[in-house]
Amino acid sequence: QVQLVESGGGLVQAGGSLRLSCAASGRTFSSCAMSWFRQAPGNEREFVAGISWTGARTYYAESVKGRFTISRDNAKNTVYLQMNSLNSEDTAVYYCAAARSTVIPMSTKFYDYWGQGTQVTVSS
Repeated sequence: QVQLVESGGGLVQAGGSLRLSCAASGRTFSSCAMSWFRQAPGNEREFVAGISWTGARTYYAESVKGRFTISRDNAKNTVYLQMNSLNSEDTAVYYCAAARSTVIPMSTKFYDYWGQGTQVTVSS
């Protein structure tokens, strides 16, 4: 069992930065692929970034590539999402998710655990 709690969301001006954190509890965290998804009002939840259980592999949605960086610290049971050069299209609720998988799934259906989400609002 893994429980996930996101933090770090908030209101930021366009061009600014935020760092999201996802604290996990549970002994299986270090063996899970971890990802961030986001969901804007009226839209489906979409994949943003993912990282393998070792941290050796990462994958990003095209819309955030070059601006966002995902990382993890297995000693702290935490995964991070550094978001730079934010724009209004990044406004959404951001969710942390864990998959008991050796690959990084991009579909929500392959994730076993979800956090409650944290709101990110980018003002233009």
